[in-house]
Amino acid sequence: MSDLSPWFSLVAIIWLQSISGTNTDFPAYSSHLKSRLGITQVQLNNLAVASDAGKVLGLLSGIFARHLPLWSVLIVGTTVGFVGYGVQFLFLADKVETLSYWQFILLQVLAGNSICWVNTVCYTASMRRFPEDYGVVIGLVTSYSGLSAKIYVALLQTIQRTKLAGDKNVYLLLNCCTPLASSVLTAPLLLRESESTKSSGNSVMLLFVFVIAGLTGSYAIVETLVPALTSSTFTPTLLLVMVGLVAVVPLLRFCQRLRGGDQVPVQAVGEGEASGAELVDREITGDEVAAAEEEGEEAKDVRREYSVWKLASSSDFWMYYLVYLCGGTLGLVYSNNLGQIAESRSVPGVILLSIFSSFGFYGKLSTAPLSLYARNKYMSSRPMFIAFLMAPMASSFFLLLSNSKISLLISTAIIGTCTGAITSIAVSMTSDLFGYEHFSVNHNIVITNIPVGSLLFGYIAARIYDHEGGSGGEGAGVCLGVHCYRMTFLVWGWICSMGTILSFVLYIRTRRFPISTIIGTS
Repeated sequence: MSDLSPWFSLVAIIWLQSISGTNTDFPAYSSHLKSRLGITQVQLNNLAVASDAGKVLGLLSGIFARHLPLWSVLIVGTTVGFVGYGVQFLFLADKVETLSYWQFILLQVLAGNSICWVNTVCYTASMRRFPEDYGVVIGLVTSYSGLSAKIYVALLQTIQRTKLAGDKNVYLLLNCCTPLASSVLTAPLLLRESESTKSSGNSVMLLFVFVIAGLTGSYAIVETLVPALTSSTFTPTLLLVMVGLVAVVPLLRFCQRLRGGDQVPVQAVGEGEASGAELVDREITGDEVAAAEEEGEEAKDVRREYSVWKLASSSDFWMYYLVYLCGGTLGLVYSNNLGQIAESRSVPGVILLSIFSSFGFYGKLSTAPLSLYARNKYMSSRPMFIAFLMAPMASSFFLLLSNSKISLLISTAIIGTCTGAITSIAVSMTSDLFGYEHFSVNHNIVITNIPVGSLLFGYIAARIYDHEGGSGGEGAGVCLGVHCYRMTFLVWGWICSMGTILSFVLYIRTRRFPISTIIGTS
């Protein structure tokens, strides 16, 4: 039964990723929160920034993951989130009498930091359990994080048996309890960390998971866009059932083994025999690069390993940092503003949130099949693929200047798709460019650009919104109309365009390395 352990872990990782995006449902209750606290849009943006600022402390999760069992790291992270979201809920539910604005910001920092711990566990477990197929696995599991907002909406609708209505405080209660309950449920599936699988025999099972994920995402989109389904109280529950369907994967793997599809478990990375993700802490030599390029090899055993200090002095890292800032982070800032964007355009906020979440799911999922063909030496690099994603994303910001609601829905879908794909690609791209050994720390350094972008881009949007709404910085002004975000979308569109250019430059700088010439090294 030991060879089933990685597949049980895969189920745990998918479930954890599906509820890990607790910050993505912020737009669903942000307008209510703004009214309840009596704050301006700038102050509301500060709360979103505080949540993202928690990612700066994500380095702690990376350090802990290198020295402690993953299940313990998971419990620590979800407990932090339990406190961060739980106290906020008690305040808005009038169970706590006094809570200052600055205390609220501190709680948001704790809540945002909890996400880093869950993601670190999921990414690290994926690499340890599927060292030769981690590119495919990460594409699959991160796709479920794109559904987080939709899943929390479905949980709320299932609890309240109503659509587009109800107490918005319940989102905070769900953000508080769901991750902790899920970590307790899945921790036993992460206990055996010494087992991993060889790529032989995995393709069929991963294809099955891909089909389940595709059907789940399709249903989420149809359920959001087809009015006939929105009146049913059964449809949200069905989405939750489909997410839970991946639990059959270990059973199918067991049946496959009985039919003769055995595979021999091997030691995980760093614990025995060398695997496809073997770590080599040395520089690539010119001769090795030339030889690998001539032979069309993937050079899996020839990797550059970057420590924290070496990373900070790398120009490639800072260019990569800016590309992520102008792409994936900008998309996340857009999602944080969906509540006010929807309100200003007289569109139900849950609709926009569900569209962004559902299409974000497909964006993340689209990166998985790319990794199935990772051994094709003619594939473009990840930086090039990010450039191709950021171009339509930039165009969508300019499309938002139209006062058409159809344009709003289409642009939200495109931005959600591109944001999901970029954030998923970035996980594997970090290890491709800077190695595996320090991945858990290095990637947490990369995502510190999220609070930076949230502060910078979000502040631009908030100041313009408050100015157009006429609050003058003294009250919870409400702005209605296309003009509320017109200038914001124009600025964001040019920022994303600059990021597109930078991603092409990054491709040119990194393509000489064989490990960077492959989409989805697995």
